[in-house]
Amino acid sequence: MRTVKRAAALAAVLPCLLGAALPLPPQGRAAASPPALTAATRKRPPVTVALTKLTPKTVRADSEIQIGGSAHNRSGRRIDGVTIRLRYRSVPVTSRGQIEQLAKAANPSALPNALPPQPLQVTAAGARQNWTIGTTAKALGLRTFGVYPVGVEVLNSAQQVVGGVTTFLTFVPKGQKPNRVTIGWVLPLIDRQHRANDQTFLDDRLEKDLAAGGRLHDLVTAASTTAAPVTWGIDPALLDDVRYMASRNYVVRPPGSEKSVQKAKSTAAAAWLEALKKASANDPYFTLPYADPDVVALVRAAQPKPARDLAIAFDRRNTGVATEVLGRAANSRIAWPPSGAAGQGTLDQLAGHALKDGGAFLMSSSQFEDPAVGLPNATTALPTLTQGTERALLYDETLNEVVSGGSAAPGGALLTEQRFLAETAMIAAEAPNVRRTVVIAPDRHWNPAGGVAKNLLAFTSGAPWLDAASLGKIEAERPQARTFRGYKDDYEVYELGAGHLEQVRGIARRAATFRAVMTDPINISYERAVLRVQSAAWRGRAGPAKRARVELAEALAQEMGLVRIVTTKNRRVNMAGSSGRLPVTIENTLPGQSVRVRLTATSENSAKLRLGELDADEQTIELSPGERVQRWIPAEAAGNGNFGVHLGLEIPGSGGREFGEGADITVRTTGYGRLALLITGGGLAVLFVGVGVRALRARRRRKAEAAGDGSGSAPGEPGPPLAGPRGPFEDSRATAPDSAGTGTPG
Repeated sequence: MRTVKRAAALAAVLPCLLGAALPLPPQGRAAASPPALTAATRKRPPVTVALTKLTPKTVRADSEIQIGGSAHNRSGRRIDGVTIRLRYRSVPVTSRGQIEQLAKAANPSALPNALPPQPLQVTAAGARQNWTIGTTAKALGLRTFGVYPVGVEVLNSAQQVVGGVTTFLTFVPKGQKPNRVTIGWVLPLIDRQHRANDQTFLDDRLEKDLAAGGRLHDLVTAASTTAAPVTWGIDPALLDDVRYMASRNYVVRPPGSEKSVQKAKSTAAAAWLEALKKASANDPYFTLPYADPDVVALVRAAQPKPARDLAIAFDRRNTGVATEVLGRAANSRIAWPPSGAAGQGTLDQLAGHALKDGGAFLMSSSQFEDPAVGLPNATTALPTLTQGTERALLYDETLNEVVSGGSAAPGGALLTEQRFLAETAMIAAEAPNVRRTVVIAPDRHWNPAGGVAKNLLAFTSGAPWLDAASLGKIEAERPQARTFRGYKDDYEVYELGAGHLEQVRGIARRAATFRAVMTDPINISYERAVLRVQSAAWRGRAGPAKRARVELAEALAQEMGLVRIVTTKNRRVNMAGSSGRLPVTIENTLPGQSVRVRLTATSENSAKLRLGELDADEQTIELSPGERVQRWIPAEAAGNGNFGVHLGLEIPGSGGREFGEGADITVRTTGYGRLALLITGGGLAVLFVGVGVRALRARRRRKAEAAGDGSGSAPGEPGPPLAGPRGPFEDSRATAPDSAGTGTPG
């Protein structure tokens, strides 16, 4: 599983954390150098040798062979008496296993024959020199069709080997027609994910890949300039990104940055789309699920239920982007799990979505045992759990490693090309009387050195032992019985983590809530954005995956916040009197999108502040873009004070599902304060009236005394005694004392 292993290499600290090396998945090595230079633990030789020229590609009996390259003294010291010579073997290899062993060795010292050495001027530290060695097929003793190892080695004055490299020649004798191998190419148009939400790009790397010299530009150019038929494997998300860039200005904001950069619509993107349409016009293509999600991880996380996100990724509303861009529907049906490896549960899901109308799985040959009889071919059959038996196209694991390896390393391009020719020639030579089939599906993010893709496709249609074909032709071959090895639990460590997927599911739930309040036509969607953060492209890239996920979550929260309840800065509302109505304002500032929400209000202390309900026709509120409306909530207070009220928005008809976080306000009631003032004021008024009446009576009495009517006593004499208060049961008649001192009635 090549992609998976590269992910593991990027996450180099993981084995240290686990305390032991992780088990390697089935697809190749994750080395950054070509297959012939993959011994990662080998000490770098003092003199590095890079091959840059080897002609002809197919050697004939009369061929003049030229091998050239460069040598670089990287020892950091002087090396005296440096020479270079060609080593070779006149006997062809007998198996692909021998080719692999010789390529791994790199140093050609094990080859028995050598041409005379020639001087090399790389004595001084850091010195470089280009070199060329010429020979002939006859001088090398090449006689029969096959693969012959050759190499160059660099010697010092003591005849010690200080550098070298091994490659291969493919010899075809005059008049001999090797058995042809039918070979089918899958050309992947799949990329990293570049957008968080639909409007914002996380980087501008795609612009460079689409321009001349970029990865995607070179792949399309390679297909358009060769006659070899290919089958295109296309991620609709890539075409979606490119179409967006080509049609309008776009915004780039790296995760965590507050600075956005406005980019003009891309002429490189527009030109690439046109080139792709022309290059692929006569070739079949199939689509991956949108954004190439990590289907294995999604199915594992969804157990025992089907993976809902997988169904969305395969839905035509998303995969149909390819049809819209290319102007024609996909005419090949292929289910290609990441790294060509998946378990029965995932394969069953893929078959249900992608192979309902026929087609085949595209998987790594390392996932299957070799056939019990005969040599392996590309077509086999694979039973699924519920979808019956489906065909499977197995791409050759070794060839995939060779093609997808480090052709960009110094000399790597030529080593990749020579190894490709050697491997395919050996397949033809293994069984001269049996027609063989081979599929090559390079790494999903294949990035060969300049010209390598073009040359490999040219060899496919030009080498006398190869016959290029589309996948459909190979799929039609009779299936070969092979045993499926299954998906090892050890591979789970290379998948997207459960924590990441759980966070993404939370974003998806919030996005679904957002969509539920929108009214037709719906112009805002996070469906594809969620698929993008579930992409298998994030495997082995935990840090960037997290940043993309956080960026998406923040963008969603910000956009949902444009439908909101508007409150004052201090979030306080005063209510005068024991009853009243609370004003609530709701606004929608989403650009170009109408919404429908239901307003709710809940008192934190319903005994002191009781809230009424709005009329039914006022509870549900529809807001056009930029619209703001107000509602009045009936309220009754049973006391003075500050009371909390939660204002919320709900999805209409959802049974109370909330939208957003709502708003909390404080209601200050002052109704009983006024009543107290009224009572106090009334009491004071009564008091003032009583005082006024007494004052008036006192004034009248003084006037009467001043008039002297004879009823008063003389000065100095006591007046009549004042009558004391009578008890409640005393006779009200006046009494006078008798001679005995007892009062009798007069």
